[in-house]
Amino acid sequence: MKKCAITGQETPDHLAVPLSAIRPLLRTFILKRHPDLPAEGWVSRSALDELRSAYIEDALQNEIGELTELEREVIDSIRGRELIAERPETEEEEDRTATFGERLSDRIASFGGSWRFILLFSGFLAVWIILNALQLFGGKAVDPYPFILLNLLLSCIAALQAPIIMMSQNRQQDHDRKEAMRDYQVNLKAELEIRHLHEKMDHLLLNHSERLMEIQQYQTELLQRILGEKESKD
Repeated sequence: MKKCAITGQETPDHLAVPLSAIRPLLRTFILKRHPDLPAEGWVSRSALDELRSAYIEDALQNEIGELTELEREVIDSIRGRELIAERPETEEEEDRTATFGERLSDRIASFGGSWRFILLFSGFLAVWIILNALQLFGGKAVDPYPFILLNLLLSCIAALQAPIIMMSQNRQQDHDRKEAMRDYQVNLKAELEIRHLHEKMDHLLLNHSERLMEIQQYQTELLQRILGEKESKD
């Protein structure tokens, strides 16, 4: 058991990290907050996670200024080691959560923006114009040229279709905005984790280089001692 220098609680050996093994930037931040920590002290992983989250929050505030709720959710996910990515909803799941008006607007917008609608409506216009131009309605045109009734009908369709399509577009924009927010959170967390990994790799490489230098120096001293003993024997 190791005693955490931050909380003062006993911690199992596998859940404790020596202060000297923490990467330099994070160790500097910890010592700034706790200047009385011993150089050979140990820190529990739970306390280290809290300090790491505070370090990330401080770094983000220095880089982008005041943090929004999105950034704080990312920091909380790092603190709790939780996933922040979500599985996208299927079309059936979206239909179940949508209201009847939203589903209806989506269907009308989908049909109104298809070639099927264009062909059917073009055929309707052609039939209407031909029948009234040739006066095939019992010898009397219902809507003679210049087809005022047809213009009224088209105006009514356009007046109703436009807001319905806008409703569907607004719903799609809200969906895209939520997706963009989730993508931003995932990208931000990935960037922070990669930065943390780079700092850890740099710390490991530095310690490894120092260790190799110590071994090389020890080997040099040992070789010199062997050569000195050999010369003294000769």
